[in-house]
Amino acid sequence: MRGTQTFPVALTIAGSDSGGGAGVQADLKTFAALGLHGTSAITCVTAQNPKGVRGIQAIRPEIVRAQIEAVFAELPPAAVKTGMLYSVEIIRVVATFFQRGRRPPLVVDPVMVATSGALLLKPSAVKALLNELLPLATLATPNLDEAQILVGAKLASVEDLRAAARDIVRRFGCAALVKGGHLHGLREAVDIFNDGRMELLLRAPFVRGVSTHGTGCTYSAAIAGYLACDFRLPRAVKAAKCFVTQAIANSTRAAGHGVLNSFWRRSPWLLSAKKFE
Repeated sequence: MRGTQTFPVALTIAGSDSGGGAGVQADLKTFAALGLHGTSAITCVTAQNPKGVRGIQAIRPEIVRAQIEAVFAELPPAAVKTGMLYSVEIIRVVATFFQRGRRPPLVVDPVMVATSGALLLKPSAVKALLNELLPLATLATPNLDEAQILVGAKLASVEDLRAAARDIVRRFGCAALVKGGHLHGLREAVDIFNDGRMELLLRAPFVRGVSTHGTGCTYSAAIAGYLACDFRLPRAVKAAKCFVTQAIANSTRAAGHGVLNSFWRRSPWLLSAKKFE
C-alpha cells in the first residue's frame, strides 16, 4: 500500500506479568514507545500484582519453541531480548534456536529473582544460563544481585562493577552492562558497560519515592529496541539508560500503585484529551 509505514520488529522471550508492570507487558510497551512492532514468546504465566508473585506456571518448552519459530517465519525480528526463562528446558530451547545460523542481536536479561523475592529462575537452571545461553548473547544486563551470581563475588563498589563487567566479557564472550542501582551509599544510579574494547560509566540521578518494578525489563527492552533501529551497541545502551531514567522520573499511578511511564515522550491520553479542549 502506497505510503504505508514500515516498523522494525523486535521480539521478547519472557514471562507474562498479570499486573502489567514487568515482563512481556513492560517489554511490549517499551517497543511500542520506541516505534517498533513488538512480538513475543511467552515462557511463563505469572499470577502477580504490585505486592508480589502469587504463582508461576511454565509454558511447555515445545510451545515456547513454536512461538519463536512462528515469529521468525513471518515477522523476523531485527533484535531479540530474553527475560524470565525459568527452567533448564526453556533455556535450552532458546539456546538451541540461536545456535542455528545467523541470528539478530540477542540481549539477555538474566532474570533470577523478583523485586518481591520470588524465584524467577530455578536454581538448577543457573548453570544452563551461564554455559549455554550467555555465550550466544550480544549483551548481558545483570543487576547487582545477578552479577554477583554470574561472577561468584560480592560487589560493593563501582570498581567492583567494573571488574564484574570485565569478567563477564572474558568468561562468556558477550558484552556486559552491570547495573548498580542497588549499590548502597551512592547518589546516582551507576551502570558499567564493557564490550571488550570500550568501557562506559553511565550515570543518572536517583528518583526517590518511586516504584521501580519493571525497570530491568524496560531497560533491556529499550536496548533491544534501539538495536532493532540500527543503533550500534554502545549508543543503544546510552539511549536506553536515558529512556528508562525518564520512564522512572515520569512515573504515574494506576489504582493507587506506582507504575513506570514508558510513553513519557507523548502520553496518549493527554494527546487524545486535547481533541476535546
